[in-house]
Amino acid sequence: MHDTEKEQFNSLSLGFVEGLYADFLKSPESVAPEWREYFQQFPLEDHLDQFSLGPTFRPASLFNPNPVAVGIHANGNGNGQVVVTATAPAAAQPHTVGGKELSVANLQDRVDQLIRAYRVRGHMIAQLDPLGLPRPVPPELSLEYYGLTEADLDRPFSTRTIYGPDVLTLRGILKRLRNTYCRWIGVQYMHIDDLRIRNWLQHRMEASENRVELTRKEQLRIFTRLTDAVIFEEFIQKKFVGAKSFSLEGAESLIPLLDLAIEKTGEQGVSEICLGMAHRGRLNVLANIMGKSPRNIFREFEEVAPELQAGGGDVKYHLGYSTDWPTACGQKVHITLCFNPSHLEFVNPVALGRMRAKMDRIGDMQRRKGLTILIHGDAAFAGEGLTQETFNLSGLSGYTTGGSIHLIVNNQIGFTTPPSEGRTTVYATDVAKMLQSPIFHVNGENPEAVAQVVRMALDFRQEFQRDVVIDMYCYRLRGHNEGDEPSFTQPLMYQIIEKHKSTREGYLEHLLQLGGMTRDEADKIAARRRENLEQELSVARSETFVPRNDVFPNPWVGYCGGSDSAVEEADTSVDRARLSSLLEVQTKLPSDFHPHPKIERLLKVRAEMSRGETPLNWGAAEALAFATLVSDGFPIRISGQDAQRGTFSHRHSVLHDVRDGHTYMPLQHLGTKQARVEIYNSPLSEIGVLGFDYGYSLDYPDALVCWEAQFGDFANVAQVVIDQFIASAEEKWNRFCGLVMLLPHGMEGAGPEHSSARLERFLASVANDNMQVVYPSTPAQLFHLLRRQVLRKIRKPLVVMTPKSLLGLKECTSSLDELATGRFRKVIPDSTARQPVSRILLCSGKVYYDLDKQRRETGREDVAIIRVEQLAPLPTQELRAALAGYQDGTPVFWVQEEPANMGAWYYLRVNVGERLFDRLPFQGVYRKAAASPAAGSKSAHYREQKELLAKAFGGV
Repeated sequence: MHDTEKEQFNSLSLGFVEGLYADFLKSPESVAPEWREYFQQFPLEDHLDQFSLGPTFRPASLFNPNPVAVGIHANGNGNGQVVVTATAPAAAQPHTVGGKELSVANLQDRVDQLIRAYRVRGHMIAQLDPLGLPRPVPPELSLEYYGLTEADLDRPFSTRTIYGPDVLTLRGILKRLRNTYCRWIGVQYMHIDDLRIRNWLQHRMEASENRVELTRKEQLRIFTRLTDAVIFEEFIQKKFVGAKSFSLEGAESLIPLLDLAIEKTGEQGVSEICLGMAHRGRLNVLANIMGKSPRNIFREFEEVAPELQAGGGDVKYHLGYSTDWPTACGQKVHITLCFNPSHLEFVNPVALGRMRAKMDRIGDMQRRKGLTILIHGDAAFAGEGLTQETFNLSGLSGYTTGGSIHLIVNNQIGFTTPPSEGRTTVYATDVAKMLQSPIFHVNGENPEAVAQVVRMALDFRQEFQRDVVIDMYCYRLRGHNEGDEPSFTQPLMYQIIEKHKSTREGYLEHLLQLGGMTRDEADKIAARRRENLEQELSVARSETFVPRNDVFPNPWVGYCGGSDSAVEEADTSVDRARLSSLLEVQTKLPSDFHPHPKIERLLKVRAEMSRGETPLNWGAAEALAFATLVSDGFPIRISGQDAQRGTFSHRHSVLHDVRDGHTYMPLQHLGTKQARVEIYNSPLSEIGVLGFDYGYSLDYPDALVCWEAQFGDFANVAQVVIDQFIASAEEKWNRFCGLVMLLPHGMEGAGPEHSSARLERFLASVANDNMQVVYPSTPAQLFHLLRRQVLRKIRKPLVVMTPKSLLGLKECTSSLDELATGRFRKVIPDSTARQPVSRILLCSGKVYYDLDKQRRETGREDVAIIRVEQLAPLPTQELRAALAGYQDGTPVFWVQEEPANMGAWYYLRVNVGERLFDRLPFQGVYRKAAASPAAGSKSAHYREQKELLAKAFGGV
């Protein structure tokens, strides 16, 4: 055997060869003469390492416990059955390649390689494209590549590596492989490392040849759902000519696919489905899956009384909905379609967060009762990095939901961009290989192939609780929107599309051929659908039309949005003795736990704090806020890149044993009736994790849900979630959330990327009480702020500029009494300045301590310093009261560390003007305007800070 022939060995033949070789080493006479001659001539022990996957790897035994020997004869027994007998390899007829006669064993090995090639590459020649565009054939799928010819097609071979009979002719093997991997379904799964999963998939696919047998009832249901999809789109195009609807035409199989998926999940015991999708096909899904009344959709097209949505609302193809779906098996499934802006993939982590919250609320820790279905476009799936971030969350303990279904509606185009210009990979789904899950490519014009893929995907997800990807190839009948002309940029593609029959027509022809339906039956189904839509349109256009009012799901009963000032402040005080007890219990560790020496010292100091011997620092006040809420039954979820320890080592909520590394969370051991507290170190992701936590807050209003940035600057990466969801969701979609964003902020000489949480960007997004933006200056303020967030019945996003250097500053402390008797103060007046004052300084957060130090060192008791702790909504009433005792005309200065074009200055100047309450002149003190948030040099920072403080007190 030549070296080139040795290279034909692969992992599937290895087990058989290793077994023979082991027998040969024990007794050369125990193996067939040809194998004995082979082993003697070419010592396999010198070369086996280049093929071996490990000494215990025996793939052949996994497929057939009693593999048939390499040489095989098959004869009929007169009863229509095949009788298989094993003989020595030499019994087979000779086969030559390049004049060299090959052994039967070598032929079998080549066939095994061909089988594996179909599993790995068969998808490359599957009939996936409804438009029939040709695909190149990989050479490794040809007989010639393995030295096989048509003369070998009727030669019998062992099928120990393929499911089915023990022996088949090569022709039969190829037929089974092509039916399984190259028909209407192409599958990528050989990238999965887990052999158990690969074998499960092979068995499911090869045993059925990747085809599902449907009853007439099931076929009729699929056809009816296709008709629903087609008639709805035709009706919209006819009645609302030129209106944007982002139609589903060309991808109508999405509707029966979702129908099949929901029914299947009901059989699997799923009670909640969360859907995330972009705008294409959304109206069709709303009408035909979510059950939104067509009259409501048509009324939105009419845009009656636009003044009612002045400055608010959203376009109809961004709206969400929820419904209950009674499945045929009797299981009711609640379905939520998430609202979503045009930022496509950004709804993905939001939907996952919502599902996680739904599961946590009902105690579904096994992640069996819910399912997230994410519907993607092919261009966005490949092009937007959030896809990868979402995949990465899927298997992490703090973010898993038991596996999601990813469905790509593959239009084979992105707006006007063809795949060759939109990705560097063969498939839009190639990024999904990181999931260690199967990727099913399916021709969307074959609804029965779609049905097979849906069933298999959901069974896989149920079995392994992993994500699954379905890549449904289709096309886009119209342009990106209904006013677009696609043939400007894809003339050849749209010449084919213009002549192409619809999926419904193609499936109808199939059913007519099978005799499962008549043309008259099909026409009657379509006529009923059109008649119903006509009636709905008539109602929508009537003067007496009353739209359905959306009702909040049960978790939101008792909570509200609206104006911050219209809601009473909550009593956030806590009995002093209880505070002491809750802080003390967090300093107690199990007897077998060995903390780090520095942690021991920290716990000792906190024990002193619990007794009132030492004032509380930031970390202790935060721990008490968490402890009081949890012990009162309010769940807590916190995530961030260093959330357990805290980036600046102030939290230490999860302790690590220095001897064996096991962990202990004191907050989980406060009492027997406490609520759940979860604190997760997140992956190195801002937008994916923030989106997830935002989604979580949407479905868990009675929990404290916090996302913490490693540095506040890093929230930049999550700007889409902040702008499109957090800041605007109440106004666009009437959806509330109480998410807390903890953003370390402050100019400390650490450089441009470790100083600013971009306070100005949040303030620029503030309107109509949509968010709370707070820059607290004391531990007590943080304590009451976090408790207020949960105890008040209003739900608003809370943005907190949190400290860095203040975490250990001895002046930045609070007493137990301040937590026990106080409440969050939006404005903190100055009680130390000597009247009358020469000037009044307004500030927030860290800079207060710099100003106070400067005042004490320079003896400027004639300067008052007032802290504006809440910047939005602007506490006008409280600020007026704090300034009431000062003489008219006293100059007021807003002092901030940030440059003039950043921070709160512009926001305040716009909202306050040049005179506060028409009696106090108002100016600003700040660093000069800059393009970068902070200086890169620590010495430059200190020089700037010195100049800032001098100017605040009247210096030049």
